[in-house]
Amino acid sequence: MLEADRIYNFNPGPAAMPLEVLKEAQAEFLNFNKSGMSIVEISHRAKAYDEVHNAAKADILELMNLSADEYEVMFIQGGASLQFAMVPLNFATADKKGYYALSGQFAEKAYDEANILGVGEVAASTKEEKYVRVPRQSEIKLADKAAYLHICMNNTIFGTEYHYVPETNGIPLIADMSSDMLSRPLNFNKFSLIYAGVQKNLGPAGVVLVVAKKSFVENSPTTLPTMLRYNTFYKKNSLYNTPPAFCIYMVGKVAKWLKSMGGLSKMHELNKKKAALVYDAIDGSNGFYRGHAEKDSRSLMNVTFRLPSEDLEKKFVAEALENKLGGVKGHRSVGGMRASIYNAMPYEGCERLADFMNKFRKENA
Repeated sequence: MLEADRIYNFNPGPAAMPLEVLKEAQAEFLNFNKSGMSIVEISHRAKAYDEVHNAAKADILELMNLSADEYEVMFIQGGASLQFAMVPLNFATADKKGYYALSGQFAEKAYDEANILGVGEVAASTKEEKYVRVPRQSEIKLADKAAYLHICMNNTIFGTEYHYVPETNGIPLIADMSSDMLSRPLNFNKFSLIYAGVQKNLGPAGVVLVVAKKSFVENSPTTLPTMLRYNTFYKKNSLYNTPPAFCIYMVGKVAKWLKSMGGLSKMHELNKKKAALVYDAIDGSNGFYRGHAEKDSRSLMNVTFRLPSEDLEKKFVAEALENKLGGVKGHRSVGGMRASIYNAMPYEGCERLADFMNKFRKENA
C-alpha cells in the first residue's frame, strides 16, 4: 500500500528501497541498539557495528547458497566504476588478458578500463544491433589462456538480461550484477567474482558488494596500491579503512528483508509477475508501445520502451508523475521510457503503471 506522501519510484538508481526497511532504519536512527548514538556515529571498531557488518555478510552468503569457507563478502567504495579498473588490475596481464562480453554501456565501460591498461579483449558483442539482446553462448569466444570472462548480467540502460550463466570451460567468470543482484536464484558457485553497486537493488549509494572465491582474491599483485588490491579487503574483513557503515547497515537490513520474503526463489516469482504486467501492456498495445529488448533477453529489472513520438513520451512522463509514478524517463542514449522494477518495487506499483499505460494508450492512440 502506497504511503500518502510517497510515489511509486521507478528510478534506475539510486532506486526504491523496501518501505519496511526504511521505517526500521528511521526508528533506530537516533539510538541504534541502545547505544545512545546513531549508526552513523558509532565506531566501525565497536562491537555493535561488528555485529551489523558480519551479519550482513552471513545473510548474503545464505541467500546465495554459498559456503563461507569458500566465498568472501567484501564491501568496497568507489562504485562499480572502480571495479571496472580493479578487476583487470588484479587479474589480467599483457600475456593473459581479460575477455569481455559487450552487452551495453556498462559492459563497454568495463572493457574500456581493461583496454586502457592494455589487457582487454572482446569475447562477444551485440553493439552493432544496438544492444537489443545479450550475446548467446555460441558467440562467446575465449582464448585458452584468458584470465577471465567478464559479463554485465543485467543492462540497466537497454533493458536486457542474461537468462543463462555462460560456460567458460574453467576460465574464471566475473560478473557485474549491479542491477539484478539477489533478484533471483542462480548457481553462484559458477562465478569467481561478482560485484554490485548496491544503489539499484540492495541499498543506498556508497558501497559496492563484492562476493568472490577466496582462492581467487587471496593473492593480489603486490605492485598495486593497497586500496586497489582485493586481498586487502579480504584479509581485513573490509575494515582496513573506515567502511561506509550506514550503507552496509542498510544492505544488511535489505538482506534480512529478502530472507523474510522467502529468499531468492520467492523474490524471483514475484519479479516475474511484476515484469509480466508491464510487458503485457507493451505487447498488447498494437504497436503503440515498442519494447527495446528482444523478448528472449528482456530484463526483469528494467523495462525499456518507446512511444510513437517524442512529444507523446514527454506527455507520458508528465502524466505518469501526476499519477504518482516517478522516474519513468529512459536514458538519453536510448530515449523513451524505462521502468526499473527492482526487488523493492511492490506488485501494486507495476499494476498501477500497467493500468496507466493502458489508459494513456486509449487516450492518445
